[in-house]
Amino acid sequence: MDAGGGPLLPDSVLYEIFLYLDHVDVLSVGLVCQQWHAVARDEFLWKELFYRYYRVSREVPRHPAAVSWYDEFQRLYDTIPCVEVQALKEHNDQVLHLSFSHSGCLFASCSKDCTVKIWSNELDISLQHSSNMRPYNWSYTQFSQFNSDDSLLLVSGVFVGPHNSSSGEIAVISMENFTLLSRVRNKPYDVFGCWLNETNLISGNLHRIGRITSCSVLWLNNAFQGVESENVNVVKRLFKIQNLNASTIRTVMVADCSRYDSPDLLLDYEEQLAASSTSTCPVFDLGSDSEEEEVKPKQTPEPAVQELLDEGGVTAEDGLQQFFDDIMEGRVRPAMTETELETKVAELFVRSRTKPPELNLLSTDSNSKTKYLIFTTGCLTYSPHQIGIKRILPHQMTTAGPVLGEERRSDEFFDSLDHVIDIHGHIIGMGLSPDHRYLYVNSRAWPRDCVISDPMQPPPIAEEIDLHVFDLKTMKEVKRALRAHRAYTPNEECFFIFLDVSRDFVASGAEDRHGYIWDRHYNICLAKLQHDNVVNSVAFSPVEQELLLTASDDTTIKVWRSPRAVRIQQARKPRPRKLLFSWLMNQKS
Repeated sequence: MDAGGGPLLPDSVLYEIFLYLDHVDVLSVGLVCQQWHAVARDEFLWKELFYRYYRVSREVPRHPAAVSWYDEFQRLYDTIPCVEVQALKEHNDQVLHLSFSHSGCLFASCSKDCTVKIWSNELDISLQHSSNMRPYNWSYTQFSQFNSDDSLLLVSGVFVGPHNSSSGEIAVISMENFTLLSRVRNKPYDVFGCWLNETNLISGNLHRIGRITSCSVLWLNNAFQGVESENVNVVKRLFKIQNLNASTIRTVMVADCSRYDSPDLLLDYEEQLAASSTSTCPVFDLGSDSEEEEVKPKQTPEPAVQELLDEGGVTAEDGLQQFFDDIMEGRVRPAMTETELETKVAELFVRSRTKPPELNLLSTDSNSKTKYLIFTTGCLTYSPHQIGIKRILPHQMTTAGPVLGEERRSDEFFDSLDHVIDIHGHIIGMGLSPDHRYLYVNSRAWPRDCVISDPMQPPPIAEEIDLHVFDLKTMKEVKRALRAHRAYTPNEECFFIFLDVSRDFVASGAEDRHGYIWDRHYNICLAKLQHDNVVNSVAFSPVEQELLLTASDDTTIKVWRSPRAVRIQQARKPRPRKLLFSWLMNQKS
């Protein structure tokens, strides 16, 4: 200010000077006088600071719920759960999975120590109950999920059967008195299992047909296995799906279609850019009549087989018999290996033994009670490299009716998938957004243009983990893949890394001893959370996204809160203090 009280520098000059400062200095100079304070809060200034500090692409607009660039800068700076406030060490082996109740009052943890522990989520988290599953011949617990009203807990684990054979089993525990209500066999164990509604859960079974051909059966189970009624079964077959080339169905989850039209956050600002570029993750609609859309990339049938498939007047059943005759008489050239022969026979067989797919999934009525069953699968090798989607109709959501499921013709042995999304890599994690509109997928990519000649020898996988985002309303990828986290185990040792999605953030574990948090709108990594070993699972509180849990092979569960939440906790303690711009004072060095 000059002697007359007027400013020495106009606002435009101050603005240009402040552009050379970082956000810390801008806040500091804003304390000098009213003029500097006004310039230091300029929207254009904070827009520049935002894009520069967070390294967000200029093509990305401001978050639709943001009221100013200053507030948006503060939100990303102050509300990320990146401050460790507690370490829970009650497990004595690797902690594999975490899950919150829908109310956020409880959470469960699963571990290699073969216990499932129930925790009370208060200001200081405390252990409420621990169930040891070893008396039931379990090797370890691996996954848990609360039902919709938080009255029951589904716990999935690895079961040790006769002759030390391993399979899976699902247990249902009452949250009223922590009693074990029922146990259901689950094979393979990495189907995990999930709730379909309050009292019915989905499990799997696997039947071998040949060396690399099998059949996955998905069962609907009543949580109360003691129910005896003429009208209510305790189990009912939901779907029966053929698996080729050593693949199996794993990692089942359910998405509620009725919530799509009221999403928490729309991720559509890049749709125009996505339309002008070639997607690396094509979507195949198995409901199409076009053979060009069949999910068999880079796999060309033998000439004799292709001739049968294309011949208009020959049914698949007649073609199978003719194919056998051609083999016996040596007319199939070139000679096929035993593995190739089994695959070709299975392909011909399934053409005449599969129930047609449902109608177009994209036409789902927003008011419908329809749900999607989502799972990992494959068509080229045993590594899970595709996401299968099957519509569950309202009449299929109860165990009432025929025990073997919906009536079908006697020659329809299998159900077809309604949609398949090809990831072109090994899928190691999946999670739904809270509104069930978006599916987030962790994968480790295969080399570009790789060809799989032996289903038992999948391609090598990348160390970088790609986090893909798919819109379940359009069945298209809507974001470029997120990257930051890494994994190192090869195909045959690759394990599941659980991720979780909140309203604004997505988090994932990794094998590089860290958990990671990204912003869903801006597609940027915001925090890296330290552990001493592999981080297997993460979980946001469903009612407070500024609270995050991480579980690790280092046997600990870490509790992370945002700088803002930490300050609120500290403020409850009677301690005199006065901080200006206190959200800035928690800046990490």
